[in-house]
Amino acid sequence: MVMGAAIHRRFLLHFHPILNRCNLGRSVSSLQKLEHAVRVEVEAKNYVKIPDILIPLETCQNSNPFSFFSSFPQNLQVQIVDEMLQSFIPIRPRSKPQLAYSYLLSYTLQSSHPFPLALAVLQRTLRSGCLPVPQTHVLLSSAWLNWRGLSHSVANILLQMQSIGYHPDCGTCNYLLSSLCAVDQLVEAVKVLRAMGGAGSIPDSNSYGTVIGAMCRGRKTDEALVLMQQMVVQYGLTPGQGTLVKLLAALRANREIWKAVEMIEFLEKEGNSVGFESYELVIEGCFFSSGNH
Repeated sequence: MVMGAAIHRRFLLHFHPILNRCNLGRSVSSLQKLEHAVRVEVEAKNYVKIPDILIPLETCQNSNPFSFFSSFPQNLQVQIVDEMLQSFIPIRPRSKPQLAYSYLLSYTLQSSHPFPLALAVLQRTLRSGCLPVPQTHVLLSSAWLNWRGLSHSVANILLQMQSIGYHPDCGTCNYLLSSLCAVDQLVEAVKVLRAMGGAGSIPDSNSYGTVIGAMCRGRKTDEALVLMQQMVVQYGLTPGQGTLVKLLAALRANREIWKAVEMIEFLEKEGNSVGFESYELVIEGCFFSSGNH
């Protein structure tokens, strides 16, 4: 997709803060040494040594010590990355492979076949307690939109994780949702949200909260109301107070205060508690609305 490609070009140079620490004069030699060191351990299957190699060395912008993977067939890339991810699981502290995860995410998301491997790397990153660098949101949404533009369905992309021994989970899907919302791809985010259950990843209140919150920022209250009702009725979820406040505030800003009243009545009927701030927002909105008539 054009949108995905534009996002990719705009943020590519800023992917990893550590990549900005070298100067041009030593960049090539540093990268060559780093890549060679990594390749030696990969070929020997000494994956647990890779985090120690990456931590003290520097590289430069637009470079990745795993770039030599591109010379391998796709099935071999998958095998190597999977073995590497599994070898990182027992490492302590769990944050030690964080830089390795970042480089792997960068490589897979910018490769010609990002999925499902990139989602597997993302999943292991999150499960390790590490957070991807913020720019990963942009690379992920860009790769996702480009891949979707090649007629891959949402469910198919998620379910393909099973073909390499992984299963889509809520944390991975939630990160994808937040990435799409970060670049205002709300229609696509809703498609992911609705496909999660069929892919074996039941959405939680954070899944819905992320998308509803993004809709509220754009004052797309009708769509947000539908999702709020869906999460409560279809999945029996309790909306977070922060999510509810955002929705009620957006309704009030749109002068749809009676829809806000109806939402509170709906939640009470479904047995969900409504916090003081929500009641206050709606009551003040009613007074304001009455004062204008």
